[in-house]
Amino acid sequence: MSLLQIDQLNLAIHGTPILRDVSFHLDAGQIVGVIGESGSGKSMTAYSVMQLLPEGSTTTGAIRLNGDNLLDLSEEQMCALRGDELGMVFQEPMTALNPVKSIGDQVAETVRIHRKASRAESLRIARETLDRVELPADRFPLSRFPHELSGGQRQRVVIAMAIALRPKVLIADEPTTALDVTTQAQILKLLRRLVREDNMALMLISHDLAVVSDLADEIVIMKSGTVVETGSAKTLFQSMTHPYTKKLFEASSHVPDRAEAESRTAAPLLKVSHVSRDYALPRTSLFAPPPKFRAVNDVSFQIQQGESLGLVGESGCGKSTLTRAILGLEEVQEGTILIDGVPVFSGHQVRRDIRQKMQVVFQDPYGSFNPRHRVARLVCEPFHLLDRPPRGAARAEAVAEALESVGLDEADGRKYIHEFSGGQRQRIAIARALIIKPKLIVLDEAVSALDVSIRAQILDLLADLSDRFGLTYLFISHDLSVVRSITDRVLVMKAGQIVEEGRTDAVFDNPQHAYTQSLIAAAPRLPDRQEQKEVSQ
Repeated sequence: MSLLQIDQLNLAIHGTPILRDVSFHLDAGQIVGVIGESGSGKSMTAYSVMQLLPEGSTTTGAIRLNGDNLLDLSEEQMCALRGDELGMVFQEPMTALNPVKSIGDQVAETVRIHRKASRAESLRIARETLDRVELPADRFPLSRFPHELSGGQRQRVVIAMAIALRPKVLIADEPTTALDVTTQAQILKLLRRLVREDNMALMLISHDLAVVSDLADEIVIMKSGTVVETGSAKTLFQSMTHPYTKKLFEASSHVPDRAEAESRTAAPLLKVSHVSRDYALPRTSLFAPPPKFRAVNDVSFQIQQGESLGLVGESGCGKSTLTRAILGLEEVQEGTILIDGVPVFSGHQVRRDIRQKMQVVFQDPYGSFNPRHRVARLVCEPFHLLDRPPRGAARAEAVAEALESVGLDEADGRKYIHEFSGGQRQRIAIARALIIKPKLIVLDEAVSALDVSIRAQILDLLADLSDRFGLTYLFISHDLSVVRSITDRVLVMKAGQIVEEGRTDAVFDNPQHAYTQSLIAAAPRLPDRQEQKEVSQ
């Protein structure tokens, strides 16, 4: 008998079917990857196992842990299992952690609840568990708070909370979505080691096939609340038969068609010359001057009209600081930034005609919009940068044109942002950036949170818009596969400096700097069909 057996699971919420006849199993020491796009039912399957379902939920079928059907247990009995025999790692660690409690107290809380241990004993186990997830005591004392940690370190704390009592089953729901490639590789390596050491079963939920292809033993593909295909991770992509699985595989390695940019000119559109940016740190003594941290150090590059330039690097490398300087949101202490040969800053201000030439598309499209306004008003927000913005019928026509250019309809302008999917919201964000016809668009992790098929559609859209309007892109991302597919050149940034640059294919195929080599080695990659065939033979 399997350790965890999901058999003919059906879930409805207020009468609406969510899951239909979901069946798969996990054995001790096994990693099962559950793959699917948003709305496929993978997270609701995990919540069904944990019995963390919303009010109005009805379930049929069976979820057996060591032969006991979890659907027959009371809430009190489930509370005894959660954190003890069943552990869960949530997608967003900052939301999962209590910001006013130290990491030691949060990990120890599980021990105190389930083992009725003393505070001293609970903190001792918490310390051992944090050591297991590679947060050593000399650098990460129990008194640290979540805001003092990086994203990857916070995710390790969440994992520590889930494994403190060495559960039999661990569920990890998108545990690496917001992490850069090297941190992602470290978290996946950590999960693999914990599975091996504790002989537990791991259900790894993700929308990205490449993330779990090397980690999982078995893969379950879900679509619209049903399991459409299952198989061994070593052979699934060679033997896949369902059209949806093939669609996911093709979207994961999708490269948009892009015409050669014939409109590029010798004069650069954006020129960054010897830019440096410092931040003041807390004083070490009362009379000593405050020390400084150099976030950007002597950075120089340029982008030609119609070119797409990628900027990659780990969290904290200085990408965001440099981007804010280019957009005129922060001044630099040294160097110059020119748009069309004109400095971005005039004194301490940014000229309006300079701001008209730049727009930005943010990572979270929902968070970058005011939910109280209709889409038409949201899209035309950049009009305040124009000396004579269109009004009346001309304004409505401009909004309709912007929406239609990104594949939406004029009628969508009368809706609210919550009425759209994630991919549609990102299209609206792009429409807002396009409406005043800028020359440069900065895309800050613009597709990192999207499903692979939606991501492929947005990349195709960006390539098409570039060809039609001669747009210039600065593409900032930690997803190297996206950068490789959409950019002409790439810059690699580390500790505030550009350590390597060149044509995208040349840098990815033959990286020269050790840091670039480590980034590319850490990036998840799907094997091609021929590699899968050789493995299966």
